[in-house]
Amino acid sequence: MLRDIRYGYRFFRVALTLARYGALFPLEHLEAPGPVVALARRLAIRHRTVADRPGERLAQALQALGPSFIKMGQGLATRPDLLGEQVAADLSALQDRLPPFPSEQAIATIEAEFGQPLSELFQSFEHAPVAAASIAQVHFAVTVDGRPVAVKILRPEVEARFEEDFKGFLWLAERMEKRVPQVRRLRPLEVVRLLAAAVRVEMDLRLEAAAASELADVMEGYEGYTLPCPDWDRTSRRVLTMERIDGISLGNRERVIAAGHDVKALAAIVVQSFLWQSMRCGVFHADMHPGNLFVDGEGRVAAIDFGIIGRLDRETRRYLAQILLGISNRDYMGVARLHYEAGYVPPGREVASFAQALRSVAEPVIGRPVSQISLGRLLGQLFAITREFNMETQPQLLLLQKTMVMVEGVAQRLDPDINMWETARPVLEDWARRQAGVDARIAEAREAASQLLHNLPRAVDRLANGPFGSAADDDIAREMARVVKELRRLRRLLVGGAVLAVAVVVGALLL
Repeated sequence: MLRDIRYGYRFFRVALTLARYGALFPLEHLEAPGPVVALARRLAIRHRTVADRPGERLAQALQALGPSFIKMGQGLATRPDLLGEQVAADLSALQDRLPPFPSEQAIATIEAEFGQPLSELFQSFEHAPVAAASIAQVHFAVTVDGRPVAVKILRPEVEARFEEDFKGFLWLAERMEKRVPQVRRLRPLEVVRLLAAAVRVEMDLRLEAAAASELADVMEGYEGYTLPCPDWDRTSRRVLTMERIDGISLGNRERVIAAGHDVKALAAIVVQSFLWQSMRCGVFHADMHPGNLFVDGEGRVAAIDFGIIGRLDRETRRYLAQILLGISNRDYMGVARLHYEAGYVPPGREVASFAQALRSVAEPVIGRPVSQISLGRLLGQLFAITREFNMETQPQLLLLQKTMVMVEGVAQRLDPDINMWETARPVLEDWARRQAGVDARIAEAREAASQLLHNLPRAVDRLANGPFGSAADDDIAREMARVVKELRRLRRLLVGGAVLAVAVVVGALLL
């Protein structure tokens, strides 16, 4: 009861701010408690704003509400199925910029983390930060052995503030799932939990250093792309020290050209390096806006800021590559079957109807000049039909789609005539070809068996022990669906592997 009163009051204050900016529509759309929304609208004094579109007004309101709400808005930017494509696009421009905190606090944090005075870690430290966001700010420095670095320091007490705000988000999501059945398909509670988990990762800067190291490993040998190395001796939970990148932002096309760089080649590297990471390696930099991408003195694309990392399992990557290639070849029935095999579409829906829906989305895109085709927007359109076919939201795919839109924006700013299909095709075809090999099939069968062993005990336990009720029943159904999906996948892989083995043996005998 006290919890409801506490978070109910906080929710009312949030609704009041949204009302001031004319941005109450998300709460109305998600059918949040009506009396609170109505009261906020009645009491609010409308804030002056020049924004015309609802998404722009919502972005301004979230900016006014503070750091946690900025992060929530950035998360909603990956969910066009919740608030619509235009609102999601407007939220994707939400700037995570805040006034800096005093450099004395930054220095105190560094000295407390390492138990040493600043002078024993750095021979120089610039007091004016070069960037300040909701979670941390960045200062340039030079280590005692003469290496130029960038030092990222968490804001004081930022962890406690985010934790308290996300408890409120969880309270609201729980109420929505219990009281508004039609919202359950959108899984707001899981969305909030995923976002909270992502922010917690961002607030442990050791994990960001590890992400940079992992991406450097998967991109080793990829020409034209580089990442800064973490300085592990000067990195802790609240401080991250990285090699400093000296370069020109890819968002400044004029400066890039003036420096003599080939913008067409850079645009291709941006697109293909992202697809290499996501489709071939299954781990990708998921915050690739122009402020995080540079061209260095050697003409390489250099990425920074690894707080948000996306991951795709092998099966998802294989299906995505085949789906995109199938659409480019206008094989809608084949793409529809792939969706069913992947388990994205619930049983009982006709394959032909799904193929027709895919055609309605893809044909207007495919019919355009190749320079105008956007893979990111195509993915967004594909995921938007989930509502019609009652498909569960795939959070990792939405993050991929959001990042793809970012990547295309950077590439098209550099090269307005870039052919996205032809630029992406070599990476997609290479990945699809690799997945047809024996080693890939064995690895996928091993992964399917592992997932089955992981999911089966939990599903049986939920089924045997409850609790039951509408929300719990949905959770149990999802657990059982995962098990069935892995069984089908394992059967398909074993049959396919057996056929492939027989073909190899027959081929050897004939030679």
